[in-house]
Amino acid sequence: MLQLLGTPRRFCDGLTRRDWLQIGALGGLGLGLSDFFQLQSASGRQPVDLGNRFGQAKACILLLPYGSPPQHETFDPKPDAPVEVRGEFKAISTVLPGVQIDEHLPRIAKLMDRLTVVRSMTHPFPAHSTAYVVSGIPDYTPDLESRPRDPRHYPYIGSVVDYVLRRREETVAEVPRNIALPWKMNSRGGPKAAAVQAGPYAAFLGSTYDPVLTEFGGKGSQAVERYDGANGPLHHVYDPFVGIEPEGRFNLAGAKLMPDMTLNRMNSRRDLLGQLNDVWRKVDSASATGQIGHFQQMAMAMLTDPKLHQALNVQSEPSSMRDNYGMNLFGQSCLLARRLVEAGSRFITVFWDEYEFLNTGWDTHWNHYSRLKDQLLPGFDAGFSGLVQDLDERGMLDETLVVWMSEHGRTPTISDVRGAGRDHWSRAYSIALAGGGVGRGQVIGESDRVGGDVISNPVSPKDILATILHLLGIDPHIMLPDQLGRPHSVVGHGQVRRELLG
Repeated sequence: MLQLLGTPRRFCDGLTRRDWLQIGALGGLGLGLSDFFQLQSASGRQPVDLGNRFGQAKACILLLPYGSPPQHETFDPKPDAPVEVRGEFKAISTVLPGVQIDEHLPRIAKLMDRLTVVRSMTHPFPAHSTAYVVSGIPDYTPDLESRPRDPRHYPYIGSVVDYVLRRREETVAEVPRNIALPWKMNSRGGPKAAAVQAGPYAAFLGSTYDPVLTEFGGKGSQAVERYDGANGPLHHVYDPFVGIEPEGRFNLAGAKLMPDMTLNRMNSRRDLLGQLNDVWRKVDSASATGQIGHFQQMAMAMLTDPKLHQALNVQSEPSSMRDNYGMNLFGQSCLLARRLVEAGSRFITVFWDEYEFLNTGWDTHWNHYSRLKDQLLPGFDAGFSGLVQDLDERGMLDETLVVWMSEHGRTPTISDVRGAGRDHWSRAYSIALAGGGVGRGQVIGESDRVGGDVISNPVSPKDILATILHLLGIDPHIMLPDQLGRPHSVVGHGQVRRELLG
């Protein structure tokens, strides 16, 4: 943005004399007043009050079950539909009168009065469209999912939060503002899933705003049957999302000192690095130098600051607390997410990922019911309810937004494959939110009698992104610059859905 010097005299409309000079100069470049306010938002200045619940959330925990849970067997059962639609499971009542969910979610049923469930999510891409649902990308095609660094991508919602807060707070945070666990998404799905999928990356904001990753190291505790494809051979896999040994630990990816690196040697190297940085700044004040400096400060904090490493140590929690979340990778990741919020992190992403083979986890094209009953729904029920209940009992829920959201839903009818299955479906599906300014005890929207189409109050994933930013105190219509300085909307066509708010 063109900057003109002037006195900071402020007029009654809140603009300074310097601002008006800038607007006049921008007019010569073909830009008007609305463009000035967009660029002003991109600069990280505080926006005006945007109304109900704006900024109530101090942190967000985004739970991403990759592969996509079925709406029928979670939050939108259809007990009166034909058997080929309603399936094998029953619906149970919840604490909300007249509201039912799947029978394998009994703990969640007891805390529905603390949730907002949206049964009318919808978008046009019935594929693993993670990049579409977690960013504002406007011109999307599913082939982009296999190219995470394609320049057409838009930044991940957590990266947007990190970018804005870093400029607003102008400090290096003690713990990463934007952190993802238990590992890089899609990185452990076996040899056929070697291509890491797009989505949780900073795109044109630059890789410095990618989520900081953890690496979970531990053993699975329970062997489960896993088929390599619909017609492939049977394997027995110790999937950590089904169960883990309690000794399994979370560490920061790559953040490890060499065994012979003493504290004195580390401090000496830090002093030398500071002297070199002083020289570099005098020689070259380009923006890249600033990025390098930020990387260095982040790396030093990760290696030496005990606050982050203490937060990663879930073993310090009482056994009863760990068991309440579920002794599996999703449950322990949810527990770690709570600990990271307490330590000061602002956006935590928990992936429930594929493991060892493609079409595992929540991508239930086959063995739908056995996987849901024995491997998926019990872990979701414990981890999600444990997180919401724990945050509420600690007095943290009102300022911590929790979002359970995936790429799409699953088909209304059940396919006739090995063990039955539901395929990809995005015309109607469900998500759940809690805390951070979201209303309590709400069910938003409605799908038709088979759970295939939305019949009231359609909600786009872009709307959810806008609502997340709003609750975190960030103007959802903020325009952020790409690497050429061109401003872009970070939520696309998304709008704050005020019916979700408390």
